[in-house]
Amino acid sequence: MVLPTILWAGNAIVGRLAVGTISPIMLNSIRWSLAALILLPLGWRIFKSNSVLWQNKVRFLLLGLLGVGSYNSLLYLSLETSTPINVTLIGGSMPMWMLLIGALFYQQKAQARQMFGAVISLLGVVIVLSRGDLLSILDVKLVIGDLFILLATILWGFYSWMLSHPGKSTERQWHWAEFLLAQVVFGVFWSITFLSYEVALDAVQLEINVWTVLLLIYIAIGPSLIAYRCWGLGVSAVGPSLAAFFANLIPLFAAIMSAALLGEAPQIFHGVAFLLIVAGILISSKKKID
Repeated sequence: MVLPTILWAGNAIVGRLAVGTISPIMLNSIRWSLAALILLPLGWRIFKSNSVLWQNKVRFLLLGLLGVGSYNSLLYLSLETSTPINVTLIGGSMPMWMLLIGALFYQQKAQARQMFGAVISLLGVVIVLSRGDLLSILDVKLVIGDLFILLATILWGFYSWMLSHPGKSTERQWHWAEFLLAQVVFGVFWSITFLSYEVALDAVQLEINVWTVLLLIYIAIGPSLIAYRCWGLGVSAVGPSLAAFFANLIPLFAAIMSAALLGEAPQIFHGVAFLLIVAGILISSKKKID
């Protein structure tokens, strides 16, 4: 569960750096098209005419929409107009949304321990974003990008709950590459559909150079294939409610990576935030540990 957060933290930084070079939906479309090509030699059998995938095509259309097509497109769109502080702060609300979705749609009543852990973990996120000055959060201004990341966070909650509830689908018995490729291909379908609107608005940007090629290779392998595979395994093992708390490590790792790129040493508040985030995870998972 920790590895995806490290890779997604890097994805947020890369997404911000890509602003002005690759437009958001184009970036998402190329990212997942490359990921699909990498997975194709390993998982192509899932698309055979007699594959069990076609019995669950509606489910995978939804998984592809929520986890690949919508979430990532909205993330990159949010970085066009919002600040990293706003984006990661709103993303830090994921445990709250995950618990709410579980209670409303999956009959999973949130425990007091989970709610308390969510508050403690979110406090750690706030400390990272405010750089230890909690009052600075009051100066945050909301823009349209904040609404994009809020919607993305909620959709990711539904995606994670769907992963943990396969229903009649036998996907947990499939080869890992087949399961991931099925999601990615349907996700590419949605992303390209969204790309048509970007084209219609004449908002497409794509500059090909060494930097953008390296950027695309990274996000196609790390935050896409490796992170999604690990997240799927983690959600299946511990459930979406607990998994959501690990997502609060993303802004912490993003802050550390940003500091490293700028040549700045980690500060004391990074350590305090890390302890709070981990404490929130441990408090929420106490029942499972017992």
